[in-house]
Amino acid sequence: MIDAHAHLDACGADPGELLARARSAGVVAIVSVGTDLSACRATLALAHAYESVFAVLGIHPHEAAGSDAERLDELRELLADPRAVALGEIGLDYYRDYAPRDAQRALFTRQLELANELAKPVVIHTRAAEEDTAAALDAFSGTVILHCFSSPALLPWALERDCYFSFAGNLTYPKADDLRAAARVVPLERVLVESDCPYLAPQPVRGQANEPAFLEHTIAVLAELRGEDPSQVAALTAENTRNVFSLP
Repeated sequence: MIDAHAHLDACGADPGELLARARSAGVVAIVSVGTDLSACRATLALAHAYESVFAVLGIHPHEAAGSDAERLDELRELLADPRAVALGEIGLDYYRDYAPRDAQRALFTRQLELANELAKPVVIHTRAAEEDTAAALDAFSGTVILHCFSSPALLPWALERDCYFSFAGNLTYPKADDLRAAARVVPLERVLVESDCPYLAPQPVRGQANEPAFLEHTIAVLAELRGEDPSQVAALTAENTRNVFSLP
């Protein structure tokens, strides 16, 4: 298994202990994500400290009104590091609205331009902003990973766009019927699996701080939905993750 999206810098536990439990559970690599410049630096340090960790670096839409949004030159420098495999998570969040929407859209556009410049894939956060997210991405020529996919309204566009769909622990929640319906029809060669730790612990461990070792619960539900063997789903989603992020 490969965890396609984690926030190791935000977990309270010691990274070495988290990674040891992940290895014991069969997780061989983790893509860890920074959401502001401080988190990006911490994430990149983890990627250098642990061979199984790779970094995705970007400015989250919640930070669009902050000073980091004006410091993309620093983000560009961080992304030049060979341990940085993508730009993200970036996008739009009209549900929380922690930053003005016009600022979110401007930051999103600038980061997509940076990803085009650097030929990096992008990891997308979108919530209650499907139309504007699709419109912005229509101008982006690179590879798109829809992190924690939970926007069934985006499904037709995303399938036509050949996006990758990354499913998290909320796939296992009892009321996630629309999300499970989407997971049944997405081509398996376009599916990734993520923990999004320390958030969104899968149903069997819900209420605990999430961690990569819990990825097996999400894979089990995904396999059941699709009538596949969990080991085959784990292997194929791991291969998809290696391919999309160009992991060794």
